[in-house]
Amino acid sequence: MDSVTWPQVLAWRSRRQYLERPADASALDVTRRLAGVQAQVASAAGLSIAIRRSAPDPDEVPRALWRDRTLVRTWAMRGTLHLLPADEAGAYLRLSSLVRHWEKPSWQRLANATPADLEAIAAAATAALSGGAALTREELAAAIIEETGSAHLAEALGSGWGTLLKPLAWWGVLCHGPSRGTRVTFTAPAYTLPDVEDAARTVLRAFLGAHGPATPDTFDNWLMRKMNRRKDVRGWFEALADELTTIDVEGVPMRVLTEHLDELLHTGPTSSVRLLGPFDHYILGAGTGDPNVVPPDRRKEVSRTAGWISPVVLHEGRVAGVWEPVDGEPKITLFTDVPPDALTAEADRIRPLL
Repeated sequence: MDSVTWPQVLAWRSRRQYLERPADASALDVTRRLAGVQAQVASAAGLSIAIRRSAPDPDEVPRALWRDRTLVRTWAMRGTLHLLPADEAGAYLRLSSLVRHWEKPSWQRLANATPADLEAIAAAATAALSGGAALTREELAAAIIEETGSAHLAEALGSGWGTLLKPLAWWGVLCHGPSRGTRVTFTAPAYTLPDVEDAARTVLRAFLGAHGPATPDTFDNWLMRKMNRRKDVRGWFEALADELTTIDVEGVPMRVLTEHLDELLHTGPTSSVRLLGPFDHYILGAGTGDPNVVPPDRRKEVSRTAGWISPVVLHEGRVAGVWEPVDGEPKITLFTDVPPDALTAEADRIRPLL
């Protein structure tokens, strides 16, 4: 079995994710390469894409979403909003739906709804969004309640947490539409959902192409915080076995796409310094609990209250500090020594994007 070190893995991921060298790539290309971009905060998604592009265009993401329709914004992995390639979005949503948490009593108590309610809501939403309609949350809730008579669901339907709407996103009933002022809208998506096997192949290839090498646990933690059945996740890896190679990463057997093996083996450690924005997929792909990426004694400064993932300083592919924009300037707090000239150069590069 071939072996690599963690510095090699982190350098390879940095290159694959357009961090080592920003690319002449479109917003769609970057989103596809990263296996989605978290978009719970729209500006964070825009920054994640911009820092990876050699010529950032602040209007490109809105164009891709609302004019070209090559990107989709919807609830996906871990129940959070993501940008996804429109031609692959169905695969991500199909896998996200498998946890079926709406069947659990705890979810039903929280949502004040049953699985039968959810089916009725889905049918009503499908009808309301037919013909290309784009409805605000309030308009969609009113249409659903009128159709179903389920007035007791008004509060849950109107919640910004999207408790009742996330399953509908995973079922392919709705996705986000263009904003109407400061109000979000929902519309019917154009994509269809593939079967589970095809979806798993698509998503697993994308994940390993950006965040590999990885284990089934790493993948499931990124996908749904390890809520899937372990045998299912192992089965997805086994179904892709003819495209995967097992490699030793400092004593841990992990899987990598065979097409990337030679490149990984010949990747040397990186010395680069990079500033990543909040909720960056480099961090989310590994998970903040990965001690090879986030120093365990600094995890609370990276993964903060209410699910906030801080902007971070990367040195040699590992978190070396955090930062925040203050009056258009990156205010940096370092955990360890970082080459000052490289840090200054990176701050200068990021500043126009803030």
